[in-house]
Amino acid sequence: MNIELINTGSELLLGRVLNTHAQWLGRQFADLGHTVARQVTVDDGGPAIRAAVREALGRADLIITTGGLGPTSDDRTRDLIAALLGRPLRMDAAALDHVVQFFAARQRPVPESTKVQGLVPEGADVLMNAHGTAPGLILGTEPGQFRAGRNCLVMLPGPPRELRPMFTNQVVPILQKRFPLETAFVCRTLKTTGLGESRLEEIIAGPLQHLTGAGLELGYCARTGEVDLRFVARGGGAAELVAGAERIVRGLVPENIYGVDDDQLEAVIVRLLAERKQTLALAESCTGGQIANRLTNVPGASAVLWGGLVTYSNEAKVKLLGMPAATLAQHGAVSEETARAMAEGARKVSGADHALAVTGIAGPSGGSEAKPVGTVFIARATPDQTVVLRCCNRYDRETFKHVTSQQALELLRRGLLDNEKPAS
Repeated sequence: MNIELINTGSELLLGRVLNTHAQWLGRQFADLGHTVARQVTVDDGGPAIRAAVREALGRADLIITTGGLGPTSDDRTRDLIAALLGRPLRMDAAALDHVVQFFAARQRPVPESTKVQGLVPEGADVLMNAHGTAPGLILGTEPGQFRAGRNCLVMLPGPPRELRPMFTNQVVPILQKRFPLETAFVCRTLKTTGLGESRLEEIIAGPLQHLTGAGLELGYCARTGEVDLRFVARGGGAAELVAGAERIVRGLVPENIYGVDDDQLEAVIVRLLAERKQTLALAESCTGGQIANRLTNVPGASAVLWGGLVTYSNEAKVKLLGMPAATLAQHGAVSEETARAMAEGARKVSGADHALAVTGIAGPSGGSEAKPVGTVFIARATPDQTVVLRCCNRYDRETFKHVTSQQALELLRRGLLDNEKPAS
């Protein structure tokens, strides 16, 4: 199947908004066993949208457009495509009612301009928007209208929080019926942390060579602090190839694998703590609440997260965590001793089963020969022991905070799993 993606929006080309649609939709199609052949981003102007859609209709089986379905003057996608296909717009009662009910549920008046979102090209299938007012639309073309075969054109709203559930819950089932895979397809991703992309490949490439020779595809996706390892196989025996590769890699780097497919480290932490009916307290300095932010993005975090203290100043460390001022005076705010005292203070104040603490030098200034910029100390305290990890994260401040939060969560994850290992 030939798939093309057309993202509309002048804000994307101006760099005001990050275009996440290409990456996200590409990933979704890859997981379904398809590959996006072409992706283009165009401005909101009518000529650009018409030209991109007409060109795609001349060669693609499936065209996905994003954006341009809203009520404002720069939302032209629906009207332009309807005109291009010769489909008059009709008011759809269900789509209009959805707009009215959306505002009623929020006790807000319905702006007259939003009712345009009830207009639907003749013959289109309407995808109701659970998180907004603009419906998605699916249109088909007749053989010979633009190419020898039929086209399927899917129009999705622009906001990711609207587009993603609509695609997953409504579009995917339709596409699986219209474009069934000709051969079996299996995809599995192992989520790893603590190893760089090159080092991971060095460890696993040789032992997997007999499987890659048999048709297994390996893919690496490196992000700061973690690497996704993807296995893909097609045709007969695909499941066995992927399962065999996973077994081998789990045997080679067992401690570095924290999840599979779409797992996130913070969600794994919440699950592990919930399974053990244990709680966590945080004392953050250089991360400024980043760890707490990641954990509270996970549903169910309230059952395990006692709370977090952003003790950025020395005064806050003393007053809120009860750490001795003498420790700060003797060793400094960025030190093993301070990290240890922060974690133990957070656990004592909260009564939680576990406490994490971080303190470091984010830069660009403030470093020394003994403690260069990027130095960070991460501590995990339990009733039985306190463990302190020293790292050097030489990044910009935002990346520094993310990497440090990743290291702290990974320190906790390994501690939770180590407690279950039998004594040697």
